[in-house]
Amino acid sequence: MMWRDGVVTGTRTAWGPEGRSCVELEVELTGAPGGAISLLPGQQVRAVAYEALTGAPARGERVRLEVSALDRALGTGGHAMVSARLDVLPADPPREGHLVKARYMPDQVMVTGVDEQGTAHHGLLSRPIGSLDLEGMPVVVADLHSSLPAVLAGLRSPRGEEQPRVVYIMTDGGALPLAYSRLVAALSRAGWLAGTVTAGQAWGGDVEAVSVHNALLAARHVLRADAAIVIQGPGNLGTETPWGFSGVACGDVVNAIAALGGRPVACLRISQADARPRHRGVSHHSMTAYGRVALAEADVVVPDLHGPLGAQVRREAEVLCAPRPGAAQHRLVGIPCDGLLELLRAAEAETGVRLSTMRRGLEEDAAAFIAAAAAGRHVRRLLGTETVHG
Repeated sequence: MMWRDGVVTGTRTAWGPEGRSCVELEVELTGAPGGAISLLPGQQVRAVAYEALTGAPARGERVRLEVSALDRALGTGGHAMVSARLDVLPADPPREGHLVKARYMPDQVMVTGVDEQGTAHHGLLSRPIGSLDLEGMPVVVADLHSSLPAVLAGLRSPRGEEQPRVVYIMTDGGALPLAYSRLVAALSRAGWLAGTVTAGQAWGGDVEAVSVHNALLAARHVLRADAAIVIQGPGNLGTETPWGFSGVACGDVVNAIAALGGRPVACLRISQADARPRHRGVSHHSMTAYGRVALAEADVVVPDLHGPLGAQVRREAEVLCAPRPGAAQHRLVGIPCDGLLELLRAAEAETGVRLSTMRRGLEEDAAAFIAAAAAGRHVRRLLGTETVHG
């Protein structure tokens, strides 16, 4: 942990619903510990405050910041984080809920879980295993948070038709506060999401759940989802080791969906522009999570890309969908890409979201977003608006 004190000099922007918003501040540093060699007094930094934790600091307030990720110039947590307002003690929240998330951290959060005792839906979720399931609901699983708007773009019905109810489930492999996601705020504001569920240690959704399993059941039976999308929050973590990446949990999610009687739809992480060979074509993250960790079968959606990249992706997907000892064989589902690029551009215009993955936009790495939109298109077909072609 690295600590600095500072004074708020202004508010840059804010996003999210009232009471659960995220505020980006300009802060001038005023204090650093002895021996500090970076982030020194007088320097201006950008800092994030979560309204649910600290409230929204005003101009002129003194704040205490955690700055370790900012010091290392990491994309994950690359803001300074407001841990306390030194001049203001926030009011106590309502005495509701018994679920503690980010447990045993100084800023642990007490929430009301959809599955905790004494709540409206505890009886529903207490039903015996096998008596409550997902009723075949399709659920898209993806590695990167940046896939979310593209999956939704492919999943939405043509203009004038009734839109499916789609719920986003955020797992705890990346950011824990859902409020950090500008994507979710913008997509919710645009009416593209019917609700959000935060699972595990993640917090701040419309519904809180202890596990991915109960998050899935709540999406279906509490938020009345027609389809769901499960992706970790912003801040994918990787280590250049075969198993050391947060997206490995995608395989566990596939197993959870299958155990609950849903239809897992595996969104492939694909890139045409990543400088790292292990992520070009079908990323090793997808090959490992779906090929090694997921024991249940899933629909592996393969976009019909043209040229050498398309041929490479098809070959790698065929390997992924080959028979596996000790595990179910995945279903390879080819999806035509016609119109998807135009659909993605229209999505940016309609929602105000700029598609970006690893700092590459739609024009720099179109394949990444087309793959996600293809997964959404497959779900739309499963929901009956088109015919499925596997």
